[in-house]
Amino acid sequence: MNAIHTHLTVCAAEAVRVARAVTGDQLARPSVATDWTVRALVNHLVLYSSHGLERRALREQLPESLVQRDFTADADWAERYAAQLDRALAAWEKPDVWAGDVDTGYVTMPAPVIASLIVKELALHGWDLARSTGQSFALPEATGTFVLAVVEEHAEVYRQYEGFAAPVDVPENASDFERALATSGRDPRA
Repeated sequence: MNAIHTHLTVCAAEAVRVARAVTGDQLARPSVATDWTVRALVNHLVLYSSHGLERRALREQLPESLVQRDFTADADWAERYAAQLDRALAAWEKPDVWAGDVDTGYVTMPAPVIASLIVKELALHGWDLARSTGQSFALPEATGTFVLAVVEEHAEVYRQYEGFAAPVDVPENASDFERALATSGRDPRA
């Protein structure tokens, strides 16, 4: 396995841990993500970090039925999310998946770049979900460093499309993951 797959696996495990602790009464609450409820945040996370991850490996587009789906309508949504992430990670275990480009329907990029962006998706939105539901979200130093590099590389493009807010200042002793959060416009110490 390559390093990106390792970071995907680490972030997926932490996102699943957080998802499993979300309670039904928290879904209607506001999230830390602007204009999203916890339910909307969960649906975004499930769609793009698990179904999207698998479809990118298979070079398939996300069907509209998935894009419109409320995954939280299923009482066992967190377990279904965990199982879907396992399938997605297994799809990326094949060496040939890492060759060539992936057409997302919006942009075409090399497969490793797409996988890196999904690492970022898992880490940042996993943290959003944790923060929105009173939980912590922790990554090993190496994964935090990787997420920071991805965020820094793509931050300006995400800001153009309002995916990231203005950067937040952090102390000099902030971890790389805290720096990634801050670069994306999230306040890791709030």
